[in-house]
Amino acid sequence: MNEHLSDWTERESTAEAMIPLIGRLYRKNNVVTSIYGRAVINQSVIGILRSHRFVRQVEESELSVHDTLPLLEAMDKLELGRAHVDIGKLAVKYVNGGRQGSIEDFLKSEIGDIVGQYGAQSVENAENATKDIVLYGFGRIGRLLARILIEKAGGGNNLRLRAIVVRQGGAENDLEKRASLLRRDSVHGAFNGTITIDEQDSALIVNGNYIKVIYSDGPDKVDYTSYGINNAIVIDNTGIWRDEDGLGLHLKSKGVSRVMLTAPGKGNIKNIVHGINNDWITDDDRILSAASCTTNAITPVLKAIYDEYGIEDGHVETVHSYTNDQNLIDNYHKGSRRGRSAPLNMVITETGAAKAVAKALPELKGKLTGNAIRVPTPNVSMAILNLNVKKEVTVEAVNEYLREMALHSELQKQIDFVNSPEVVSTDFVGSRHAGIVDAQATIASGHRLILYVWYDNEAGYSAQVIRVVNQMAGVNYPVFPPRAR
Repeated sequence: MNEHLSDWTERESTAEAMIPLIGRLYRKNNVVTSIYGRAVINQSVIGILRSHRFVRQVEESELSVHDTLPLLEAMDKLELGRAHVDIGKLAVKYVNGGRQGSIEDFLKSEIGDIVGQYGAQSVENAENATKDIVLYGFGRIGRLLARILIEKAGGGNNLRLRAIVVRQGGAENDLEKRASLLRRDSVHGAFNGTITIDEQDSALIVNGNYIKVIYSDGPDKVDYTSYGINNAIVIDNTGIWRDEDGLGLHLKSKGVSRVMLTAPGKGNIKNIVHGINNDWITDDDRILSAASCTTNAITPVLKAIYDEYGIEDGHVETVHSYTNDQNLIDNYHKGSRRGRSAPLNMVITETGAAKAVAKALPELKGKLTGNAIRVPTPNVSMAILNLNVKKEVTVEAVNEYLREMALHSELQKQIDFVNSPEVVSTDFVGSRHAGIVDAQATIASGHRLILYVWYDNEAGYSAQVIRVVNQMAGVNYPVFPPRAR
């Protein structure tokens, strides 16, 4: 018994030693460190230890903090340029390689492109990066976007949240109420930081970030330059305007250069699912859409399956948490069935996600049907992909393939993988992946494949939105180890 406790306290001590190194690399060098895709910035000792233990699920052995600490110590001395570095994967590679050579030489061979590049900034990024971000609307998605932007600002990220635009709520303490909604969240928990209210100047100071709160009745009625905001990307999360005419109103306001919609766009607006068709983004695009949460959840998995097995056709059934669009108790609603009480009923409704997949992945045009069931949970949804594939499949082969895609492919930010018989929806609250494949639920036989994909329809989607905005702004980080194609 004493041996177990002694081992635990030793690992705690080692994890504690990692925290200042992780923080310094982030704030000084703008190096975002992770362990198998899970960021360890601002993590507690227990959080770091849990991230190490997670590796056991995907590599069949637990990663030791005694293997990652030396990597961090060496990285701290190499004057690194900004990047995303998965220290978990690097540590496993170094250990599995028999620890050949010094850690410094190993790192120089693996991340040599950023060694000695501290403070270096490419001319392209320096000239073209759009740094100012405005959130137009401050609902469920808006507040999560704010949390992510503020969280990332600590490392000098080039996206700076400068303002939030809302309608006047009518209450005398409107600003205080909005700050409270950012500070406390019934689903995602308390905000990790401090929030100060500046009533006189109508602003929030959040973890040192000064964020102006602007009250406006329309997207074309704000002069952002009067607040020192220029060349801004406006993220419209109201869902009110979804076509070029409506969203184009933002571009009439001084200080706005581009607009991002957090809902499926209509007409000729490009619907971007990051990881799938973000290469469609050009410097000439002024209005883009990040599609829907469900489209982001299923398209990466469908892309992976299409590339490996081919897809003849299929049906997508979405089991989706209720949203603000539904009624708390039975009342009139223009949509069929949605007027019935959301917390008390499962509600069959329509979804355009299956057809929307083809906007990002044209190869699947006309091959998918879809439907949705709204269920009495406040967050985390599931998509059931019932597919007829061209090649024969087995559960073991499909799961191993998707595990590899989640760990080592260009879709590793979009696809996560879990192989536990006990997970339920609340286990995925806060997941920053677009979708999580539940390996224990996979069904495969012959040419029939059924996959169950969880997704945090708020946090996972918001992370995808930020990834698109990063690209729009020209804020791109090299990733180590490089993602396999």
